[in-house]
Amino acid sequence: MTSEQIRDKALSLGFSKVGVAGMAGPLREGDFLKQWLISGYHGTMEWMNRNVDRRTDPSLIVPGARSVICLAMNYATTHRHEEGPEFGKISRYAWGVDYHDILGGKVRELWEWMKEAEPSAEGRFYVDTGPVMEKVWAQRAGLGWIGKHSNLISRDAGSWLFLAEIITTLDLVPDHPETDHCGTCTLCIEACPTDAIVQPYVVDSNRCISYLTIEHRGDFDESIPLDGWIYGCDVCQDVCPWNEKFSQPAGAAGPFDPREGNRAPILQEWKEMSPQEFSERFRGSPVKRTKRDGLTRNINRVIDQRTTPQGKG
Repeated sequence: MTSEQIRDKALSLGFSKVGVAGMAGPLREGDFLKQWLISGYHGTMEWMNRNVDRRTDPSLIVPGARSVICLAMNYATTHRHEEGPEFGKISRYAWGVDYHDILGGKVRELWEWMKEAEPSAEGRFYVDTGPVMEKVWAQRAGLGWIGKHSNLISRDAGSWLFLAEIITTLDLVPDHPETDHCGTCTLCIEACPTDAIVQPYVVDSNRCISYLTIEHRGDFDESIPLDGWIYGCDVCQDVCPWNEKFSQPAGAAGPFDPREGNRAPILQEWKEMSPQEFSERFRGSPVKRTKRDGLTRNINRVIDQRTTPQGKG
């Protein structure tokens, strides 16, 4: 089995970009990860502290691993957030169907196809769920580079990309790694409403709206402005010139297009959702991750801040 055969199959399944990274020992980026953790920038995501060695050395996940197949799927749409004091905002990635379900099914199908062709191959696949530094591997596989906002950016698709990967014992021909094309641009750093990008390529989760409104449980610093966001945040991607110039819509009526109401959440209506209504509305949606209590917390915070506006924290 060749890298080209895998690429052709992955593209036929609907992936937008495919690349292969070869393995030559633990990732040198492991030192960066360890320092990020020591600095406490992971907030309350204690799971980040676990399996650090496995994150930096996939051979500890798949003994004898030789290659990491990196996959990306475009989720860009032509839709925009609705502006107005009655509306909140949720991140574009959560407008439609949960990407774990879509990519998970497709990467499983790809791996099963590979196993049928190469029964002796061993491997594991992940969609943002395992101890894998997926953006680092994606850059090594040539899919794009890690921007100053810490998201992967592609020269021909921007940063509206979901990622998945297969760690395998197959010895595949690797692609050329992508180089950094951010240059002197600092628009994402300047635009961040909470100054969460503390230096280029370093994000402090404790100040990141995406982390606070999705991953964090309980209350958080009232001085941090949510800027209308009740689930996630897209500001650093919205201002990126690579998205403005090169991102392309994924296609008409795709699974990542906005569900009814997600592009323009009416704060008061969403605040009054019962547990059953929450469960029904967000079945198969990423928004369920924050749970009803977390979403209500975020909505109340946005309403309060619009009543008593806060300055940039």
